[in-house]
Amino acid sequence: MLRLDTAPPMPLSDALADWRSLLPGIAIWALALYVPLSLQLGRLEEGLASGPLAAGGSEVVLVLGSLILALVAGLAVDLLLGWTLGPGWASSLGVLAALWGPFLALASRKDS
Repeated sequence: MLRLDTAPPMPLSDALADWRSLLPGIAIWALALYVPLSLQLGRLEEGLASGPLAAGGSEVVLVLGSLILALVAGLAVDLLLGWTLGPGWASSLGVLAALWGPFLALASRKDS
C-alpha cells in the first residue's frame, strides 16, 4: 500500500519570515516604479483638485495613493520575476531598474 506522508503545516512565524525575505526586492521595485507610475496619476490629481478636500488633504491622498500604487506594482513585479527567475535575480533587476533612471538623466545631460 502506498502511503503519502504530508509535512506538517508551516508555523506562522516561518511564513512571515519567508515574506520578510522579499521585502528588499519589493522596496527596490517600488522605488524604481514610483516616478513612472506617479506621472500617470494626473486624473486623480485633477479629481482631487475639484473635490471637497483642502489642498493639504488632497496632497496627502495623492502621495499615499502613489506610494500604495508603487508598492503594489513592486510586489507584483518582484513576485513575478522571483517566480520566473528566482528571488536573487528579481532583486538584482530591481536595483538595475532603480539606477537606470538617474543614469539616463546624467547621460542626457552630458549630451546637451
